[in-house]
Amino acid sequence: MLIESFLDYLRYERNYSERTILAYGEDLCQVRNYVQEEGGEFNPAEVKSEQIRGWIVSLIDLGYTSTSVNRKLSSLRSFYRYLLKQGEVEVNPLRKIAGPKNKKPLPVFLKESDMNKLLDDTDFGEGFIGCRDHLIIEMFYATGMRLSELIGLNDSDVDFSASLLKVTGKRNKQRLIPFGDELRDAMLAYINIRNEEVLERSGAFFIRENGQRLYRTLVYDLVKRNLSKVVALKKKSPHVLRHTFATMMLNNDAELGAVKELLGHASLSATEIYTHTTFEELKKVYKQAHPRA
Repeated sequence: MLIESFLDYLRYERNYSERTILAYGEDLCQVRNYVQEEGGEFNPAEVKSEQIRGWIVSLIDLGYTSTSVNRKLSSLRSFYRYLLKQGEVEVNPLRKIAGPKNKKPLPVFLKESDMNKLLDDTDFGEGFIGCRDHLIIEMFYATGMRLSELIGLNDSDVDFSASLLKVTGKRNKQRLIPFGDELRDAMLAYINIRNEEVLERSGAFFIRENGQRLYRTLVYDLVKRNLSKVVALKKKSPHVLRHTFATMMLNNDAELGAVKELLGHASLSATEIYTHTTFEELKKVYKQAHPRA
């Protein structure tokens, strides 16, 4: 009865969708069935933390992912918050329960040979658009900047004398990114053809044929379209090129703190995931090269 009253509470007082209520109901019935199968009677006031932990283990043994287990735990937590509020229980058995940690997927990145093929051998087309699209790919790869940072780049943010780009990242935090001679030459070539073909322009560095700033879907689509020419990755986005930049830097002995600053990460932990990427790559090389691997 307590489960039914909780679901009615979600339905009539919290206005949850029927689909969500159904999911809550299935999760709670699953807990109830587990407790009963273990030889006990399901009384929410008498459920122990050990039983909850046993239920979690049983879910993992059944093949549920950590994400699914944590979602089910969230349903149970909501149920017990409701019971505490109603005075049906005095102790929450989940107060010291921690769900399984979700595994962060390793970043997807391109190999150096794929990037060379993309930048050196791929036809981007002629004229202003081809030159612009090629430079966008090259800039993502050479600087590791975010999509929003590339779109927001202005002519005034490019300092050719110091070889620096000023980008505005998350929470409007600005940082400087150095660039090399190869990117410098590509940028100057783009500016020349841009200024010849697009006479009326906004102050944006990357523009459309009408002189206005680029927008997210345009850049996303052009990156996806051109990456499809050289790789069969499921994910093909500007962020993949950002991942590729970070991975290449670390593979070539860049210091982790320096990569953190270049990427504009708030903490070193966000950058450390790329060390796992480079380690996975090392394992692949080892397995391919070592006769006893």
